[in-house]
Amino acid sequence: MILDSIGIQKILPHRYPFLLVDAIEEMEPKKRIVGIKNVSVNEYFFQGHFPGKPVMPGVLIIEAIAQIGGLLLLSEVEDRDHKLLYMAAVDNARFRRPVVPGDQLRIEVNVITFRGPFCKVQGFARVNGEVAVEATIMCAMVDLKPDGTPERSMSPAR
Repeated sequence: MILDSIGIQKILPHRYPFLLVDAIEEMEPKKRIVGIKNVSVNEYFFQGHFPGKPVMPGVLIIEAIAQIGGLLLLSEVEDRDHKLLYMAAVDNARFRRPVVPGDQLRIEVNVITFRGPFCKVQGFARVNGEVAVEATIMCAMVDLKPDGTPERSMSPAR
């Protein structure tokens, strides 16, 4: 294991209940990362999605992919405590199989492009080697003011 939850929280701003990464197993700077999300029956979202037939919401799997990609990108930024990554677009999302309590998501994210404040990554979330979710995600890095609020929006004012 390269990073545990303590190491992850030194890089990502997310916290419980929205931190969706448990460990990082592999990392090639600026290229590729593999992270783990252990799916427990105690997850807050299973109370309502769906009672008696729990399924992890696909949007949260997309978020886990984005968080792991963000971890890779932010790990290379020196002043990351003054930056924030926003998800700007999700393309080609495919949901291939349900993710249920007891599953372990092995999420691989590959950098497609990283120019200026924008990056594009492709992610695959697998359970036992079988693709559960795949998506291409675009993110925008923004600077934070000293009070922690973003200095600007992701796109120019209209």
